[in-house]
Amino acid sequence: MKKFFISVLEIGEIALIAVVSVFLIRTFLVQPFLVSGMSMVPNFSDGDYLLIDELTYRIRPAERGEVVVFHNPQDESVYFIKRVIGLPGEIVRIKENKVYILRTSNGEEKALVEKYLPAGTVTTNMNNVSEFKLGPNQYFALGDNRPYSFDSRGWGVLESKEIVGLVRLRLWPVDTLRAFAAPQYGI
Repeated sequence: MKKFFISVLEIGEIALIAVVSVFLIRTFLVQPFLVSGMSMVPNFSDGDYLLIDELTYRIRPAERGEVVVFHNPQDESVYFIKRVIGLPGEIVRIKENKVYILRTSNGEEKALVEKYLPAGTVTTNMNNVSEFKLGPNQYFALGDNRPYSFDSRGWGVLESKEIVGLVRLRLWPVDTLRAFAAPQYGI
């Protein structure tokens, strides 16, 4: 009987360690995310299963081109997935069907070359707003499927506190398994 009790105690101890480990990893390091909608097509599709890195943005700010998951600025219970386009302190302009970045530090304006978008993709403004000034903790985020994306053009700037994490890995569908890194823009 004593051996049985010790065995049950050991199993309980292992189960407790496993549950605590999963809780800590999921709460502070990585979180699963299921893409819902078509705003990031062709790079992410409805039903893609992703792993989100929650630690990176506690160490450093988001970088241009990174794909992030965040709370919808208009409804905290809903999550969005978009690409970071404008960084804190910049001015984002949408003109001539392109995105331009104006760095206030040097006054230089450059058009973004977005190689991850399908050829011929145009970026139009919404709500007749074509310029967005970003504050110290604000980002401008766009979906890759510009004609069908509800993004910063519609609801405004993204506050850094709303960002949940950085998309690191697509796990499903298996044939599209891939790790992600931010593209280089040369700005």
